[in-house]
Amino acid sequence: MSDPYSVLGVSKTASDKEIRSAYRKLAKQYHPDHNPDDTKAEERFKAVSQAYNIVGDKEKRARFDRGEIDAEGQERGPFGGFGGGPGGPGGPGGPGGAHGFQGNFSQEDLGSFFSDMFGGGFSGDFRPGGSAGRRASKGSDRRYAVTISFQQAVLGTSLDLALGESGHTEVRVPPGVEDGQTLRVRGKGAPGRPGMDGQPGVPGDALLTITVTPDPRYVREGRNLRITQNVDLKTAVLGGKVAVPTPKGEVAVKVPPHSDSGKVLRLSGRGVGADKKHPAGDLLVTLQVHIGKVSPELEAFFSKQES
Repeated sequence: MSDPYSVLGVSKTASDKEIRSAYRKLAKQYHPDHNPDDTKAEERFKAVSQAYNIVGDKEKRARFDRGEIDAEGQERGPFGGFGGGPGGPGGPGGPGGAHGFQGNFSQEDLGSFFSDMFGGGFSGDFRPGGSAGRRASKGSDRRYAVTISFQQAVLGTSLDLALGESGHTEVRVPPGVEDGQTLRVRGKGAPGRPGMDGQPGVPGDALLTITVTPDPRYVREGRNLRITQNVDLKTAVLGGKVAVPTPKGEVAVKVPPHSDSGKVLRLSGRGVGADKKHPAGDLLVTLQVHIGKVSPELEAFFSKQES
């Protein structure tokens, strides 16, 4: 895979905010929902997600910058490979070649080599004493971009998503999730690497970056919502009921007599939905007097007042 900084189009000194902004822009551009049946866009989306999985995580970014992991999130050995690849025994750079170690090494030789170098405390793929034993390791996290409606964000929802290796997973989005927030789904990332002793590797997690589609009717203020509601002149003067849209559906609201523009009515529990830590928010309705069509009788009444 290419360098994750290059994939996201940012420099290695970019701030976390710049990296996050670049990822969100590219994720929206190449999201499969916006590019149906476009395999190139799908591959690009996957590459962008994997790049952000590395440099969007502070710990992984630091490890990548130090050369401890590669662009796929896999561990890098301190001395390269010892297998049959280039530079290893039996490879092009092995015995008789221009690079690497000369001669053949047994497991005992390798065990002694690492034991001497690390003072007997080496616990990597080769254990002291020559006993080969790769430890189980956790799989890397995978990032996904998910778009939901404003109503789904404030009330919560369940999504059926294709995550990990096990196909579709039902993901619960809690009420009050915000645009740009990341949700973690445990065990739905890349598979873990099993150890030589048969111990299974723990799979990574799925990280869902949420994009919330705005609703022009509402303004969110913490757990509360605001909306502006037109009322006709007659209702403003005499009082009456108006239909007000809420995320849970339309409700009839009583307008008190002599209500001016700017008067605020509070609808308890009609804002952001409740969760385990927070009660439901309120919907604050700001009245705006809208004259609308004026009847001849009303026009005549005002004319008499002026005479």
